[in-house]
Amino acid sequence: MQNVWSITGRSIAVSALALALTACQSMRSPEPVAQADIPSSYTNASGTSVAEQGYKNFFADQRLLQVLDLALNNNRDLRIAALNIQRAQQQYQITENNQLPTIGASGSVLRQDTMNSQNRGAVTTYNVGLGVTAYELDFWGRVRSLRDNALDSFLATQSARDATQIALIGQVSQAWLSYSFANANLALAEQTLKAQLESFNLNKKRFDVGIDSELPVRQAQISVETARNDVANYRTQVAQAQNLLNLLVGQQVPANLLPAQRVTRITSNTALGSGLPSDLLINRPDVRAAEYRLSAAGANIAAARARLFPTISLTGSAGYASTDLGDLFKSGSFAWSFGPSLDIPIFDWGTRQANIRISETDQQIALSDYEKSIQNAFSEVNDALAVRQNIGDRLAAQRRLVEATNTTYRLSQARFRAGIDSYLTVLDAQRASYAAEQGLLLLEQANLNNQVEVYKTLGGGLKVNTTDTLPNTPSVSEQRRAAEQPAQ
Repeated sequence: MQNVWSITGRSIAVSALALALTACQSMRSPEPVAQADIPSSYTNASGTSVAEQGYKNFFADQRLLQVLDLALNNNRDLRIAALNIQRAQQQYQITENNQLPTIGASGSVLRQDTMNSQNRGAVTTYNVGLGVTAYELDFWGRVRSLRDNALDSFLATQSARDATQIALIGQVSQAWLSYSFANANLALAEQTLKAQLESFNLNKKRFDVGIDSELPVRQAQISVETARNDVANYRTQVAQAQNLLNLLVGQQVPANLLPAQRVTRITSNTALGSGLPSDLLINRPDVRAAEYRLSAAGANIAAARARLFPTISLTGSAGYASTDLGDLFKSGSFAWSFGPSLDIPIFDWGTRQANIRISETDQQIALSDYEKSIQNAFSEVNDALAVRQNIGDRLAAQRRLVEATNTTYRLSQARFRAGIDSYLTVLDAQRASYAAEQGLLLLEQANLNNQVEVYKTLGGGLKVNTTDTLPNTPSVSEQRRAAEQPAQ
């Protein structure tokens, strides 16, 4: 049996053990505290957040729910996000495996000529065995920090996928509404065109019999051509809305799932609660992703600091060695070797210190990104709630305006036919009525879009059903803080 264990190797092992006993500690510093103030204008911050509802419970139209299911199965952005999760998961698995020794089989044939005076001639040596290659003893937590970084990066990728799903549900719902209201505007334009053609024919007959001049005819013609332009424009909008919906869904949306009429209700909820500020931070996956990235940056700093200390590795092998292939596996040809190695950084022109500073800068960037994500979340919610607060009054006022302009239009037509007013009065009343009807459609669409926006900005759309439970995995830094707290 051959024993390869030098005095130098034993001294390295003893030194490594002494260093481990005195300095085996985490290189990770306390996580920086985010300074993102919750705005005082966060209104209605009480009760249960509407984001707790599954999207199948939030949305009321069954056609839309089927379209959403198609999008979740076929959307390419969501598919890419899911593949990114798989990639991050495999990367994390690699860093997990790095904590374990790597065992491999080896075999070699070596022909060597010593060229000395005592033994001339080439000698062939045969070797076969199993070995452990450079297994790093993680005294300083470098490998563990790299694993923590990979775990947080994986969790951040998962949250990014969740954010993609929430955005997709909001985009598909609003595109579906856009198709509906593009059709409603098209129907209104076609109705207006029909009325304008009737007015044009009436004015032309009055001109032909000499009742009126040519001016009313030309005024009516202008209105006809304007209405025709609107019809063509809204037909384009209908096609574009359908194209966008098909793109988001990832396939052609069946015709029976498209809203042929104006949608009047998108959700069965009468009140859209925003919940507590803490609910928003938990439900928003983009905020969670930024938090995971901040934690991953802290792990990078720890790994960079660990590089300042010696790297201690173990190598070993066991197998058979012989100068005769036929005697390779006979007793007496067994050989083994084992030895540590120590890599002590002495002078590297400041490269390792520079890597630490880079990691610290990356952490500050991640911290600012985290604070910004919190601010963006509250800002988006506040904007959506501000619209929600006043949209009802605007709708009521617009409906009264539509009623008033329609009445004015009917009266002006009657006065024109009675010869009391000119056709210019009818034109003005018709334009006011048409504009009011268009404004009402815009507000109705804005109202439904806002309901979707409130649901989306609060983090709704991850649950399929309200009874579902979503996993909430803490970051590595959160786990450390929980472990450091004294037991109650």
